[in-house]
Amino acid sequence: MSVLIKNGRIITATDDYSADILIDGETVSAIGKNLPMKADRTIDAKGKLVIPGGIDPHVHMELPFGGTVSSDDFKTGTIAAAFGGTTTIIDFAIQSKGMTMTQAHEAWIAKSEGKCAIDYGWHMAITKFENADRAEMKKLYDAGVTTFKIFLAYPNVLMIDQPTVYRVMKNAGELGGLTLVHAENGEAIEERIRILVSEGKNEPKYHAVSRPPIMQADGVARAVKVAEFAKAPVFIVHVSCESAMMEIVRSRDDGNPAYGETCTQYLFLDESYYDKPNFEGAKYVFTPPLVPKENIEPLWKGLKLGYLQEVSTDHCPFFFKGQKELGKETFTKIPNGGPGVEDRLSMTFHGAMQRSFSLNKFIDITSTASAKMFGMFPRKGTIAVGSDADIVIFDPEKERTISAKTHHMNCDYSLFEGWKIKGEPQTVLSRGKVIIEDGQYKGRPGEGKFIKRGECATA
Repeated sequence: MSVLIKNGRIITATDDYSADILIDGETVSAIGKNLPMKADRTIDAKGKLVIPGGIDPHVHMELPFGGTVSSDDFKTGTIAAAFGGTTTIIDFAIQSKGMTMTQAHEAWIAKSEGKCAIDYGWHMAITKFENADRAEMKKLYDAGVTTFKIFLAYPNVLMIDQPTVYRVMKNAGELGGLTLVHAENGEAIEERIRILVSEGKNEPKYHAVSRPPIMQADGVARAVKVAEFAKAPVFIVHVSCESAMMEIVRSRDDGNPAYGETCTQYLFLDESYYDKPNFEGAKYVFTPPLVPKENIEPLWKGLKLGYLQEVSTDHCPFFFKGQKELGKETFTKIPNGGPGVEDRLSMTFHGAMQRSFSLNKFIDITSTASAKMFGMFPRKGTIAVGSDADIVIFDPEKERTISAKTHHMNCDYSLFEGWKIKGEPQTVLSRGKVIIEDGQYKGRPGEGKFIKRGECATA
């Protein structure tokens, strides 16, 4: 099927112009002024922005955690992502204890197959890696899983020791891949948690007290230094505070390929949300936690100046009723995570325009940088002849109020309940097919494809 998008203002990370776009099948086949071609369907985008589909490179669908499972699976979560203008996600395949990386890969294939409404892939989260495992890592790399995540937090569950950190970084880097790091000082945090609980400090706010910004900055500092030692690129996930961000900047200023992301929640919310009554602070229990408000503007500045490369969500929702409530007795049992995949594009647009970002920079931090960083560019992350026709027709003037009553994420609350914002996806195309239109899902679960990713652009 062919689609002609007419009269739109096309925005990419580098361009801003008015033209028509012809889509033939799954890819963009022509771009130009007043294209004379006929198509099976014509969409008038007058007065709207025509932008690349969003890429959220950090989500957790159907993730086992804390005795329960995140409430969005690959079907509900990817439909919600599509409503929000995101056309590609990258999840995390978790290598549980006793499992090989290949077994983790196969487990996530089984979870996702036939469910995804949009294109998808995953990072391999490694909990065990010896030098003998290099051949298996190469096999996964060749299969299109070119990014590998490690944890410096959650002792005895996900955290790995420093020799393993070095081995993963060195081997991934030599392959042309990239190591992602959850960077906190897990051992010190674990001791702080033990002390807080022994003192009877069990409310949700003590989740933030147990892992303050200094512990994230320490984790980042150690991660980037090991990466420097291994002569390998490194990417720090969910940076929530200025001090952690500046450790990345220090390393990169010294000539090292060190990069990072922040998440939507850290750009708008602060630690005061933990003081909400009736246990509602539990809604904001995720890791890293929300931090003091004075970190918000430095993160926005960091995105504008390139200190951080992109905005993700760490989408990992749990119902307040029945799931978050598992931690009513103590914050240590509150499942870590919150909903966000549907709100990322609009919330980032709203905040970026308030701070005088260029439209090009908005596209870069929500799509293009992730496509490049994680081995999908130019197939994803831009609008160009030959690229996948992942396109969002975006209304920059549409005002709305965010609410759990109207979102499509499988979660009974919103992190941004009641926020009034401007900017909303109107029509969403995934590889040339309209999947969101007039507030309705027009696609079919299972139409999303696993994306075989290539070498990561970290030079």
